[in-house]
Amino acid sequence: MPPPGIFGDWELTHTGGTSDWFPVEETRYYTNAFLIQNAKILLGYKKRGLGIHKYNGFGGKVEPDESTVAAAARELLEEAGISAPLEHAGTLLFVVPGNKWAHIDIFRAEEYSGTIIESDEMRPEWFDASQIPFDNMWDTDRYWLPLLLAKHPFAGRADFEKEGDSYILKRWWIGKKT
Repeated sequence: MPPPGIFGDWELTHTGGTSDWFPVEETRYYTNAFLIQNAKILLGYKKRGLGIHKYNGFGGKVEPDESTVAAAARELLEEAGISAPLEHAGTLLFVVPGNKWAHIDIFRAEEYSGTIIESDEMRPEWFDASQIPFDNMWDTDRYWLPLLLAKHPFAGRADFEKEGDSYILKRWWIGKKT
């Protein structure tokens, strides 16, 4: 059975942790976009803000009256200097007690226009799909990123506790569409 906040029919692919699911509080919407070409994936090395010194997709907050796909396109342009025909690939829910609940729509594209540039927030870097730097990414990325690469729609939830500047994964659930 999917955890609270995940709706629909999903086939479990990964789960773990021993804590109970944290209560859901106020929701904030985010996006994350990934470019995949020729068995490679474009990731950004985060230079500031939440997730600093980790690799991730390109994204951020959804502004009021903005769709998630428009927000993902805007963030991709701001952080990497490119435009892409984005397709919705999955949804992740991140919960940290005392913080807003993050609903993150994940997008993917296989082509782009423009020139990839480094921004003040992200340093883009191509990785072979078999050499993704999971040890320098969010803890649950190793479970859902292969679904993104394989074009399997997915959903997931991860509950973290904040300890100082670190986020400690307490419980997770990842599923793919049945």
